[in-house]
Amino acid sequence: MHPMIRRLLPALLALALWGCGQQPPAPAEQARPALWVVKDDDTTIYLFGTVHVLKPGIAWFQGGVKQAFDKSDTLVLELVMPPDAEMQKIVAELGTAQGGPPLPEQLPPAEAARMRAALPEYGMAPDSLDRAEPWLAATLLSVMPLRQLGYDDKQGAERVLTDAARAGGKKIEGLETARQQLGYFDALPLPAQRKLLIETIDDLPQAGSRIGRAVAAWRQGDADGLAKLVNEDMASAPEVTEALLVRRNRNWADWIQRRMARPGTVFVAVGAGHLAGEASVQTELARRGLKVERVRP
Repeated sequence: MHPMIRRLLPALLALALWGCGQQPPAPAEQARPALWVVKDDDTTIYLFGTVHVLKPGIAWFQGGVKQAFDKSDTLVLELVMPPDAEMQKIVAELGTAQGGPPLPEQLPPAEAARMRAALPEYGMAPDSLDRAEPWLAATLLSVMPLRQLGYDDKQGAERVLTDAARAGGKKIEGLETARQQLGYFDALPLPAQRKLLIETIDDLPQAGSRIGRAVAAWRQGDADGLAKLVNEDMASAPEVTEALLVRRNRNWADWIQRRMARPGTVFVAVGAGHLAGEASVQTELARRGLKVERVRP
């Protein structure tokens, strides 16, 4: 496995997560991300949308979010990251092409040339992704520009919440495993994977500004603005959206519905894109008869 791919593995599971952002605000700017709650007489489940990589200086773990977290006995994430060696094995198994033409030969000439030209900018040889599955190349290329702009998964919400949960002795659970989550990408038909990669390559020059709108909305707790961005993405890639967003949101709503049968207080933190738009987790919960309320700061 190429060393750069190994270094990017912690951020790789940012997946569909345009939940990363533009130039950040000034240091220590106060953020008010959105928070929701589902509850009955003996069960409370908070829903918090995360940004997986951030720059330092955004003060978000405070106020209502921190209070809800402190009340919770369990932190539930999209997944609990496995050890690096296990993660590398999963990526190698799922993300390496088993025969067939090199990846650039599967792309239009312009995108193939653009991909090979971009890789050295990120410290990789032009042929580093030749044997990668298209989904893996697309995911890596979506993360690399953010790294260059100074974004870091160590500053992301998952890392902050996980560290706080461990320090507080809270239970930590995952809705999915790493193999399951990457498997959603790997199961996409090759034409859909290639389309995703082509769009990612074409979007490289605008990567910082485009996803920046998402972080700006997240920072302000602008659920409607975030929903607008999610709906735009859904319109451009319906097959990918069904596999990576819609289907998973249904699964997570089912999990929450089952969890409501047991007492306790749970803090569920998933990518902000899953809590916005027409196919959000909240929409799925409402379809199951569960009332979701916005927690006001």
